[in-house]
Amino acid sequence: MGLFNKIYNGLINRYDGRRLRSISPFVKMIPYIMPKRTDAHVFSKVVINTDTINSYIRDKQLSGLRLTYLHVFIAVFVRVIAQRPQLNRFVMNNRYFARNRIWISMAIKRALKDEGEETTVKFSFTGKESIFEVAQIIDKIIGENRQVGTGNETDKLAGIIMSLPNILVKLLMGIIRQIDKWNLLPGALIEASPFHTTLFLTYLKSIKLDYVYHHIYDFGNTGIFISLGREKRMAMVERDKAVVKRACTLGIAIDERICDGLYFANSIKLVNKYLANPYLLEEELEEIVEDII
Repeated sequence: MGLFNKIYNGLINRYDGRRLRSISPFVKMIPYIMPKRTDAHVFSKVVINTDTINSYIRDKQLSGLRLTYLHVFIAVFVRVIAQRPQLNRFVMNNRYFARNRIWISMAIKRALKDEGEETTVKFSFTGKESIFEVAQIIDKIIGENRQVGTGNETDKLAGIIMSLPNILVKLLMGIIRQIDKWNLLPGALIEASPFHTTLFLTYLKSIKLDYVYHHIYDFGNTGIFISLGREKRMAMVERDKAVVKRACTLGIAIDERICDGLYFANSIKLVNKYLANPYLLEEELEEIVEDII
């Protein structure tokens, strides 16, 4: 009975989320029409005027606080996802789930060289964090993983799997995919997997590269992939006049099954609101918006 109950509960909920049942029949049907994330890719470009961000970062530096673009943008994403819960949905085995946390994954280089070691890190948030708490979480995890030769749980898991013969790697990955579909993937694997995340971010600004449109992985349950491009001078229109401003661009790939176009558009408006006034992020969010049951 214990195993049966575990399997039955797994069919309803997962370690990283709960099953959504109250959505409309039409929405429920969409994953059967587009069963893979690669079927449901939608791409969007968002240009951000960086004057306000630069001013905010300078102001915090004068106060003795070190904040970067990475801190600001992740704090914005965390806040918006907490207030726009459909962005934190995912589809698994043609069914909709709502995540119980906000996870953001990214790849980092331990040395900015062609041959430098690369790893992935995954930040976990409740959604209530202020920008200062977000920065502490980011700095702590990156600091623990930046040193050459260190290995996190993701590195260890990859090392164990890839130490096996090729045929066993294929078999094991097939088993992992299947038990993930059955919602029985152990929590330790989900915690270690950068592909089981709300949002995957590539911080291209750090290597002075412009934005790209990155694919979303079919492995795992990532619903959003964002690249943050380098800052550069761009022509923009203000009050019907062309002006040159400092700006950067977000290249966004989203699994369109998780929310409709209007919901996504209103979410981008909220992103722009916080980027235009990062001071709004300095207080903790009092109440997180819950998704439907």
